[in-house]
Amino acid sequence: MSISRPISVAMVAYGMSGKLFHAPLLAVLPGFRFHSVWRRGEEARQRFPSVRIADSFEDLIGDPETELVIINTPEPTHYEYARKALEAGKHVVVEKAFTVTSAQADELIALADTRNLCLSVYHNRRWDGNALTVRQIVDEGHLGRLVEYEARYDRWRPVRATTWKETPGDGVSILYNLGSHLIDQALDLFGMPERVFADIRMQRDGAETPDNFELLLFYPSLKVSLNASYLMREAAPRYRMLGTEGTYVKYGDDPQEAALLAGAMPGGPGWGKEPASQAGILHNGEGRRLFPSLSGNYVAYYEQVYRALREGAAVPVSAREGRNVIRIIELAMQSAAEGRVVEVSER
Repeated sequence: MSISRPISVAMVAYGMSGKLFHAPLLAVLPGFRFHSVWRRGEEARQRFPSVRIADSFEDLIGDPETELVIINTPEPTHYEYARKALEAGKHVVVEKAFTVTSAQADELIALADTRNLCLSVYHNRRWDGNALTVRQIVDEGHLGRLVEYEARYDRWRPVRATTWKETPGDGVSILYNLGSHLIDQALDLFGMPERVFADIRMQRDGAETPDNFELLLFYPSLKVSLNASYLMREAAPRYRMLGTEGTYVKYGDDPQEAALLAGAMPGGPGWGKEPASQAGILHNGEGRRLFPSLSGNYVAYYEQVYRALREGAAVPVSAREGRNVIRIIELAMQSAAEGRVVEVSER
C-alpha cells in the first residue's frame, strides 16, 4: 500500500470492538494514525500513549485534524452519531449493524452523497477465511449450479447477559448482532433475494430479546438458510452448500478473533490461517477431499478504506450494502410477526 499521508482517525469508544477489531488493525497500517477517542479513553491511552482523549462527542468530531470517524457504539446510537460526524465533514465508518431502520440508512447515504464523503459499514466477517473460501468455491464453480446455501453463527450463552446487547430496545436482537454478519455474507454472494421468511424466537429462560432465528432467502433457483442461536453447545457446520455437482461442508470459526483476544497483532506469519484439522470437505466429481480455507484478513478492510480516501477507490462495504442488510432484517421481522413469506420489493 503506497502511503501519501496517514489518515487521522477518531474512534468514538474503546470498548470491545475498539480494542479488538479496529485499533489493532489501524496500528499495523502506516496509512492510519489513531488520533483521538472519546469513551474509555484512559484504557486506549494505556496501549496507545499518544492518543488524544476528547471531552465529548462534539469535541471528537470538531477536531480539525480528524479525517475519519469510527462509530463503534451500540446500534441504536449509530444513526445519530454518524449523522453528526457527516455534518461535521468527516468520513465515517459505522460498525455493523449499520442502523436500526433502512429509512435511517437512506438518510445517511443521501447526506454522505451530498457532502461527497465516504461512508462505509464495518462488516469485517467478509474477510473471515471461511467466508473467503466459500466465495472461492462459488466463483470457481466447484459445486456446479448452486441450489442450497446454509450458514450458521452460534454461541453457547445459556444465561441472558446484562449488557445493552440483550436489553430490550430498538435494534437489539440476535438478528442485528450475529444475523447481520450472515445476511451481509449472503447478499455479497448472491445479491438481494426475491422473498424472505423468518422464524424468530426467545428460547432461553429469562430471555427478553430474540436469541434464535431461522431466516430463509429465496432466489429464482437457490435457497439460502441462515441460522443463529445462543443455545448451541455442540458445533454444527458453519457452512453447508449443495450444488448440481457436489457438496461442501465446513466446521469451525475463523481464528482471527481468538488471536486478537489473546493480544496478537494482525499481519504476522500465519495470520488468519486456520489449523489443517479444520479444513472443509469438498465432495464433487473429482472425489471427496479436504479443502483448506484461505487465510482470513481483517486488515484488508482498512487497506481498502485507505484507497477509498486517498485514491478515490470504492469503499470496502458501501453504505448501500449495509442498508440492504437492514432492509432484510426489517422484512424478516415482518415475516415472523405475520407468519408468512414476504416479497422483497427492492432488488
